[in-house]
Amino acid sequence: MRAALTFAFAFLMSALLALAEDGLTALRIQVTTAGGRPIDRASVVVKFVEGRSIAKFGKKIRTSWEVRTNQDGLAKVPPIPQGKIQVQVIAKGYQTFGQMFDIDEEEKLIEVKLNPPQPQYSSHQDQ
Repeated sequence: MRAALTFAFAFLMSALLALAEDGLTALRIQVTTAGGRPIDRASVVVKFVEGRSIAKFGKKIRTSWEVRTNQDGLAKVPPIPQGKIQVQVIAKGYQTFGQMFDIDEEEKLIEVKLNPPQPQYSSHQDQ
């Protein structure tokens, strides 16, 4: 009897773990210049906007992540729920990037090309 209960408990726990991992995406973000050079230490902010959420028993569901790119310009985000996300990339000397993405794959690579800053415009400049 005890062996049957132990087996049933183990089966139930493995089923719950498989269910909890379903619907997650391993997200990687590649940040480069317009010329294709990787940008090191860029700040990458990912916010989960809407979609399929995973209920974790008694735990708060995380909805935003902040990471930095490595020397190869790559930022790896821990597995996130699939759905609509907002990605923002900030790097010194470049224009800020922001865009929404729909993700529904197990693995996703988002390529971001940052532009140099535009000259400032003032209506008070001499013509």
